[in-house]
Amino acid sequence: MNSANSTFSLNATLVHPPFFFISGLSMPHAKYYYVFLCFVFVVSVLGNSFVMFSIYKEASFHTPKYMAVFNLVVADLAESTALIPNLIAMFHFDSQYISFDACLANMFFVYFFSSLQSLTLTVLAYDRLVAICLPLRYHAIITMQAMTVILTVVWACESVLLILMVSLVPRLSFCKSIVVESYFCDHGPIYRMACNDNYINHMLSIINIVLLLYLPFILTVLSYVLISGTLFKIASWEGRLKAIKTCSAHLIMVAMYYLPILSIYMAALCFSISPNARIMSTSFATTITPMMNPIIYVLNTEEFKEFIKKLFRRKKSHIAELF
Repeated sequence: MNSANSTFSLNATLVHPPFFFISGLSMPHAKYYYVFLCFVFVVSVLGNSFVMFSIYKEASFHTPKYMAVFNLVVADLAESTALIPNLIAMFHFDSQYISFDACLANMFFVYFFSSLQSLTLTVLAYDRLVAICLPLRYHAIITMQAMTVILTVVWACESVLLILMVSLVPRLSFCKSIVVESYFCDHGPIYRMACNDNYINHMLSIINIVLLLYLPFILTVLSYVLISGTLFKIASWEGRLKAIKTCSAHLIMVAMYYLPILSIYMAALCFSISPNARIMSTSFATTITPMMNPIIYVLNTEEFKEFIKKLFRRKKSHIAELF
């Protein structure tokens, strides 16, 4: 790392270095973790591709809800692709240097698709809220047109916020260090290395965290508070369990995504967090969650179970015809 920090001279006119050095995990046997991520990536690509194929192929999945699910799958697949191959290349093959422009691109795409997961989970919470609290008006409120508008607004607003965040990084002058204490081109560790005023970058970072993480989480929690109130009004336990079952897959995905990230953010407010602890917690949410989401949906959603059974029946009948 010292040699990395001395690769460019202290120059007041230097706006940005030619490259950054991604530190990653500084612990014994860290490479085994990256080998595990290779397995995670393969499973994530296969699982999310299967869900995308299922939604595209099956006419019964051509609904507003599954349009949002498809959006989540795209976010999962794109985030895994933007993050994990770079992680494996950098740390398993000792190629931890990344050019300044490539670093900005990596920063944008990792943040964009990670935040897209957060916002899409909130959209799905809204879908469940209307389905359970306003069942008779569900098809009038949650239409294909309405879902298209919602997802378009999500993509547009997120793009503006993150393009603004990334575009403000080149205004910083990096004369202290080029070592990024993270597992990718993380915005926080990078802007804190700047020698000049980084107040705008700091404020924009806070705004993005609030709008793209805390606010979606609060809206998701609020949705389930309202859903819980409706469930208590249902007289029969059978009716309650049926309603809860329709939310089970979404609740598990929400917990898997938000708990690791929010726990590390909350802990950082109270005491100092080691880079290794922060990297392990955030990388869990950004790599394991995209792998688990399709598995959770397939195992906890009756529609997907029926689709898989239908595929097996078709395959079985096709094999029988051949013989």
